[in-house]
Amino acid sequence: MQRDGNNGAPSTPSGRIRHRRRSNEAVPDVSGANGGSLLVNDSNKYKSMLVRTYSSFWMIGGFVLIIYMGHLYISAMVVVLQIYMAKELFNLLRKAHEDRRLPGFRLLNWYFFFTAMCFVYGRMLSQRLVNTLTPDKFIYQLVSNLLKYHMAICYFLYIVGFMCFVLTLKKKMYKYQFGQYAWTHMILIVVFIQSSFTVASIFEGIFWFLLPVSLIVINDIAAYFFGFFFGRTPLIKLSPKKTWEGFIGASVTTIIFAFVLANIMGRFQWLACPRKDLSTGWLQCDPGPFFKPEKFILSGWVPQWFPWKEVSVLPVQWHALCLGLFASIIAPFGGFFASGFKRAFKVKDFGDSIPGHGGITDRMDCQMVMAVFAYIYHQSFVVPQSISVEMILNQILMNLTIEEQQALYTKLGQILQERLLG
Repeated sequence: MQRDGNNGAPSTPSGRIRHRRRSNEAVPDVSGANGGSLLVNDSNKYKSMLVRTYSSFWMIGGFVLIIYMGHLYISAMVVVLQIYMAKELFNLLRKAHEDRRLPGFRLLNWYFFFTAMCFVYGRMLSQRLVNTLTPDKFIYQLVSNLLKYHMAICYFLYIVGFMCFVLTLKKKMYKYQFGQYAWTHMILIVVFIQSSFTVASIFEGIFWFLLPVSLIVINDIAAYFFGFFFGRTPLIKLSPKKTWEGFIGASVTTIIFAFVLANIMGRFQWLACPRKDLSTGWLQCDPGPFFKPEKFILSGWVPQWFPWKEVSVLPVQWHALCLGLFASIIAPFGGFFASGFKRAFKVKDFGDSIPGHGGITDRMDCQMVMAVFAYIYHQSFVVPQSISVEMILNQILMNLTIEEQQALYTKLGQILQERLLG
């Protein structure tokens, strides 16, 4: 029997060859920048390293300047980063053809974004704003009234956006519009809930913001260089260029730096003191027992020729080890999650705003996981759980108006006078 010319492929009624449909899963390009090969085999690795190093120096320099400027400027930096992250995430599901058929629909995303910003930061910083405006009687009264109805105002703003969304629904565009609506709220949850912990940590003391951020940066840099020079064994399929050598080397480096950096940062009141208002002045306070050095004698543990016979350790350094452990082992899973997320949407990076790094979201994936842990750890294991005079005074100053504080002072004076005379 004669075989036809298509190597035995079965014929179809239409006379055409039927091919298997290709999978929607993107096949990684082994030779490309987003391929499955490790960095150690990448021919362009030195060029990539130089670009990445150059942009990292610029970022670190700007970050140090903002840290020096204080709590309010650091919080403003977090807000700017939130806006860039939201922009990158909005663009992931954006379709230009559909957007052209829905003029003004894109503005609703940003309307919900800034409404959520007003709600989250209004509740978080309300009493600090009142403490800042206390000397001016008129402005203090105006702001106090606005804060009293803050939740109602934000809810009304959200309902207005909700009604606008319903009124803009267009036939044959329902699926796209509801998808955008759900995606917008998902972004608000991911960005705002986690970033709000970051701002809360800043006002508890820059130390509790700066140390976790620094540990993530150190872990990222160490993982890159250990993997760059020694990486041979792939770590996880979601991120093919991550290696076990880079992961282990970065973990050890991060824990060591956590202990050392905590000792250095903990000796500066500017970093250790909490901020109870929104001013930018220099801080002077008693940072508490965690930042007071303790002496440890080494004479029985080290040889005679060892130059240091005792070391000074801050109690907060032991807490820093826990932060370092989390930053090196758990926080990288935020990066793995982001890698899987990008693969699902078939993109290499969330953006291209940082040369050699991708977008802002690419740099913030691990930071957001770390920010939540740092705040929860601080509130659970560092803040005193028993009630103290200082804690009561802080609650009075942050939650009572001037008139209520005066009434409390008068009433407390009467009670003490009665007890002393009785």
